[in-house]
Amino acid sequence: MKIQWFPGHMTKALRLMRESVKAVDIIGYVLDARAPYACLNPEFETLTDRKPCLIILNKADLADSAKVEKWKNYFESKGETTVVVSSVNINESKTLSSAFLTIAKPVTEKYAKKGVFKPVRAMIIGVPNSGKSTLINCVSTRKLAVTGDKPGVTKGKQWVRLSNGIELMDTPGTLWPKFIDDKTAQHLVYIGSIKDDIIDIVEAAALFLEELSVMYPDSLKERYGLTDLDKKPYEIMLDICVKRGYVLRGGEYDTERCAKAILDDFRKGRLGKITLESPQ
Repeated sequence: MKIQWFPGHMTKALRLMRESVKAVDIIGYVLDARAPYACLNPEFETLTDRKPCLIILNKADLADSAKVEKWKNYFESKGETTVVVSSVNINESKTLSSAFLTIAKPVTEKYAKKGVFKPVRAMIIGVPNSGKSTLINCVSTRKLAVTGDKPGVTKGKQWVRLSNGIELMDTPGTLWPKFIDDKTAQHLVYIGSIKDDIIDIVEAAALFLEELSVMYPDSLKERYGLTDLDKKPYEIMLDICVKRGYVLRGGEYDTERCAKAILDDFRKGRLGKITLESPQ
């Protein structure tokens, strides 16, 4: 499945971030813990090369904890300060606040030596639907940033000041102009970073079933009451249609409804804790 999605507002967003990075001290790079590799936007490299960066493996409540730990170790082996969180949990506020203070310490010490007080500014970046705005609301313990469970909710930069003096800049979720790797694009579809209405959702769900039947077969069997996964992905989808009663008049299977349900089950965590990638 070939996917390309780079609407005009993302070009504008990248330009905004490149201009704004001059005014910030640190970067908070939010990755969906279910697909960390797919969330690494090559367009962000110039931003993270110029400023201290905190890697935030978000949505850990939906992810495979063993694989997430491997990702944390991987990033730390590269010298990246890394934190694992679930930003929908308000109790993660202290963890996030502490992590931002840690990475901001060289900046605050520099200001202190000069005898001046200046708030540390952090730019929060990530692909669409990675949970940036939810994370900002979590660390601030207030609902200040606009959120949503679909890409494209944040339209422009938003500044939020924390009680510890750090100011966070929320930015629109941004992809990159061309996907070289089809698997990366597919994983971005599965986690909801690419809008469903621009893809063939039945094909996307079939590809997802193909991956999951190898990586997490028990999750599929338990959720849908399946016994035989040694089939083509589309045939597995038809079995799910039968189990769930996704049948149209005349006996035709409602594969579109089934596809939407499968991807929604993954995105909402009903298939269990899943991470699609491992660090290589």
